[in-house]
Amino acid sequence: MRIEGSYFDGGLAQLIGYKILGYLVTVFTLGICYPWACTMLYRWETKHTVVEGRRLEFTGTAAGLVGQWIKWLLLSIITLGIYSFWVNIKLKKWRTEHTRFQS
Repeated sequence: MRIEGSYFDGGLAQLIGYKILGYLVTVFTLGICYPWACTMLYRWETKHTVVEGRRLEFTGTAAGLVGQWIKWLLLSIITLGIYSFWVNIKLKKWRTEHTRFQS
């Protein structure tokens, strides 16, 4: 294992498993649990990411993301879909705000 440097140590089988689980949960709950699926995948990705020898962790929660999704959905409806162009950027900002180095 490397002491210094940046790397990702996640495996393909785990990634496939997490993506399938997230997809199934999203489909069977008719999209209601999509924020849970997102945060589950983000948590897995950051847990396996090391930057300059320091492992990352994701501190966001599905409950915190649900509030944002509702706000973004309402803004998209009010602006007749125009705001939806910014949703991906907002999601990346939210994810970054909830990512830190492990203590």
